[in-house]
Amino acid sequence: MQTSFTNPVFKPRQAAEASVANPLLRGDNRSVDSGISSQNPSQNAALKLSQILTAPNQLTLVRLAFLPFIIIEMFAGHYGWALILFVLAGLSDGLDGLLARLLKQQTLLGQYLDPIADKMLLSTVFMVLSILHKIPWKFTVMVFSRDAGIVLVSALLYTIAGLRDFRPSIFGKANTVAQLAAVVFVMLFQVDRTKWVWVAQKTFLRATFAFTIVSALHYVYLVGLRLRAAGHHAATAPK
Repeated sequence: MQTSFTNPVFKPRQAAEASVANPLLRGDNRSVDSGISSQNPSQNAALKLSQILTAPNQLTLVRLAFLPFIIIEMFAGHYGWALILFVLAGLSDGLDGLLARLLKQQTLLGQYLDPIADKMLLSTVFMVLSILHKIPWKFTVMVFSRDAGIVLVSALLYTIAGLRDFRPSIFGKANTVAQLAAVVFVMLFQVDRTKWVWVAQKTFLRATFAFTIVSALHYVYLVGLRLRAAGHHAATAPK
């Protein structure tokens, strides 16, 4: 009967190989911790909560909190207060992106939450102003149709093709600016009925109409490019 035993002499090369294979031997347990945390639901929940608690995402949630008060003031006919709240909400839109870059707190949640907050704010305000007969319905229908179409197409592409790149184009950003300016001048016209304000509101409403069409067509073009790129990547990927 042979008795197996461990050689007490541990060669340097063997020690080096063992330390590479086993992170605990080299005093580095980060990979082990990360493996455990990736399988621990409580750790994953804490990670998701930490994304919500970042300053940029908190500012985005504050922007959404402005929305019901803006609606209340508009229905009450207090367009001055509604305008002030809307401008504050708009300023927070630029500030949360700046904070995310400065504090290096760019999160996946923020990439989805920020455009959702923008669309909810603008689409709802457009709807209310149309109900109050301050914006013609044709502009609101265009805004809602474009946003609903983008959300539907994005959901389908994510489900079918796994595409996640839905960054806004330059025309989409221009459309957002035009919508913001249109809402500001429509509200301002209810407070200050001067000719230049009337001209400004008409100009930005027409710009919104034009950019809505252009940005929608450009979005269709970008979707085609991304689908072809995804198909090419899948075809050239090693099997």
